[in-house]
Amino acid sequence: MKILIYSPSFYPNLGGLETIIATLATEFSNKEHIVKLVSLTPKQDEKQFNFEVIRNPSTVSLVKLMHWCDLYFQGCISLKGVFPLLFVPKPFVASHHTWYRRPNGKKSWQDYLKKIASMFATNVAVSHAIAQEIPRSSTVIPNSYQTDIFRRIPEIKRDLELVFLGRLVSDKGVNLLLQALRNLKERSLTPKLTIIGKGEEENNLHQQVRELNIAEQVNFAGVKVGQELVELLNAHQIMVVPSVWQEPFGIVALEGIACGCVVVGSEKGGLKDAIGECGVTFPNGNVAALTERLADLLTHQEQMSTYRHKAEAHLARHQQTKIAEAYIKVFEEAIA
Repeated sequence: MKILIYSPSFYPNLGGLETIIATLATEFSNKEHIVKLVSLTPKQDEKQFNFEVIRNPSTVSLVKLMHWCDLYFQGCISLKGVFPLLFVPKPFVASHHTWYRRPNGKKSWQDYLKKIASMFATNVAVSHAIAQEIPRSSTVIPNSYQTDIFRRIPEIKRDLELVFLGRLVSDKGVNLLLQALRNLKERSLTPKLTIIGKGEEENNLHQQVRELNIAEQVNFAGVKVGQELVELLNAHQIMVVPSVWQEPFGIVALEGIACGCVVVGSEKGGLKDAIGECGVTFPNGNVAALTERLADLLTHQEQMSTYRHKAEAHLARHQQTKIAEAYIKVFEEAIA
């Protein structure tokens, strides 16, 4: 199969969608499909992929690529990327990784047009919540995680209680987690919390820690990546994902589960799909409920063993190879 992928943002940009598209393209190529990827991101180094990357092609070159391919694939609909289909109709598959609306919940004319464009595509949604937002039926295929990086390390002692991993911005709800930590302290529960990440809310969070008198419990660890991050996650019992907004999915939950953490996360959106039976959820923004979920796990350690036993089966559904196979099946049906 000759697959043309349109990804406006790509390596060396290192966001979640860029990583997902690179992983899928690599797996498609590993399965002996011919993959070419079009991107608008300029090349900055000589990193090699097992597929061809065409950066900023001319209109003529893009039309030639459209004629070449058997199938045209986008990760999240780009209106600029849809335009070539008006001249060279091809089987079109779009995967949807986020909401088509602004951060404040309102929809722009671009968001409406993207939803209209999805009605002419074969659609893949990363979670059941996202699928409900797409006007045409979607196949739900969750995201994968980096199986070669995130794993359990048995020799590391799991003697730390709570960990947060993510950007320190208001949407991620770290302030709620700090308030829950104070609530737990009033119950004579004093778990340690490690905060991994950086962001615009960091100074405010430091101030909140001081005001709540929980400084001895909180460690701001900064940004961690690679083996150092994996080892730190393996030292913790519970990962908390207290997002205020509705996460479209939640790869961070898979990363925590793969490292042996039980996950406590907000329930709206697609995060609950990522957590599966490997943790518990609470209503978005509800500090009292978050406090109860944490208190229950911290005082009933046997529950965490039950959740960890379910991790292997859950993670098996998110292996990179299996996710790519599910996409190929959708591609074949779209072509047929």
